[in-house]
Amino acid sequence: MQALLDAIGTTPLPAGAQRIFHGRGGRYPGCEQWTLDVYPPVWVLTSFAPTTDEQLAAVGAALQARWAQIAPAGEPMNWVFQHRGEALRLEGRSETRLMAGAVPDPHVVNEGGARYRVHVLRGQNHGLFLDMAEGRRWVRDHAEARRGDRYGLKVLNLFAYTCAFSVVALQAGARQVVNVDMSHGAIAIGQQNHQLNHLTTGATFLPHDIFSSWGKITRSGPYGLVIVDPPSYQKGSFVATKDYARLIRRLPDLLAPGGHALLCLNAPELGVDFLQTQMRELAPELAFVERVANPAAFADVDEERALKVLVYAASALESVPTA
Repeated sequence: MQALLDAIGTTPLPAGAQRIFHGRGGRYPGCEQWTLDVYPPVWVLTSFAPTTDEQLAAVGAALQARWAQIAPAGEPMNWVFQHRGEALRLEGRSETRLMAGAVPDPHVVNEGGARYRVHVLRGQNHGLFLDMAEGRRWVRDHAEARRGDRYGLKVLNLFAYTCAFSVVALQAGARQVVNVDMSHGAIAIGQQNHQLNHLTTGATFLPHDIFSSWGKITRSGPYGLVIVDPPSYQKGSFVATKDYARLIRRLPDLLAPGGHALLCLNAPELGVDFLQTQMRELAPELAFVERVANPAAFADVDEERALKVLVYAASALESVPTA
C-alpha cells in the first residue's frame, strides 16, 4: 500500500470534494483495493477487500502527518473508513466507521462553484459521485453555451439522484430542468442542493419510477438536453444489460431538433461498444459527438472498464428558404 501512503504524503490542501487516490484503476499494483476521497473537511478511505488493523493504523498515521503540514492552525483531522468487501457488496451493504475527528451535520461540500449536501457515514453512495465531475463540467459548459437560445435550454435529468446535474445546468443558465428519480430521499436532498445554491426557480422534481412515468415525462418535452445516468445494477429497479435499451429507444422522441443526450454507464464489465452498438441499432438518427474524459484522478489502465460518458446529438431542423 506504499503508493497510497505516498499519495497522502504529497497531497495539497483540498479546496473541494475530489478523489485523492484511485487504486481501483489498476495503475498501482498491490493497491487495487484502496480509494481515498476527500469531502472537506473529512477524508474517506474505502477498501474493497479485508484490511488489517496495521494497515489502517499506517493510513491514519500518514493522514495525521500530512494534515499537520497542510492544515490551517487548529483544524482537526477527520477521517472515515468504509469497508466494501465482496461479500458485503453482494448484499448491497458496507461497514463504515469514524476513525478520527468528527463529521459535520449538515455536511456541505463544494465542487466547481456549486455546493452539495453529502453523508459519508451511511451507505455506499455519499450524495455526490466524484467520478462524474467532468460530466457535470460538460453540462455546465453546454448550458452556458446555450444560454442565448431563443426559448432557453430545457433539460431532462433521468435517474437524477441528488440532482447535481440540475444544479450546474441552472447555474449556467438553463431555463428548466425536470429531475426524475424513484428515490424520494434522494430527490429531497436534491431539493436541498438547489436551496443551498439559491436556485429557487426552474427545477421540477418527480419522485417516480421512470419506466412508469413516460407519459408525464414526454408531455413535459421536448428537451434540448437529456441526461441518462442510471445505476449499472440495482435489483428491482435497473439492470443495464436489460434496461438501457428501453431508455435509448425513447431518446429520439424526447429530444428537440439539435438537442443532445448525455449517456452515462459505470459498469466495468461493459465497454463503450455496449452503448454505441445499441445507439446505432435503436436510435440511428442520433449522431455520436464525443466521449467525455474522466477526471485525471480516476485514470484507469483500461478505459473500457472506467466510467463511460458519451454525447449524442439530434439533427437540427433545416432552415426553409424564404421567397
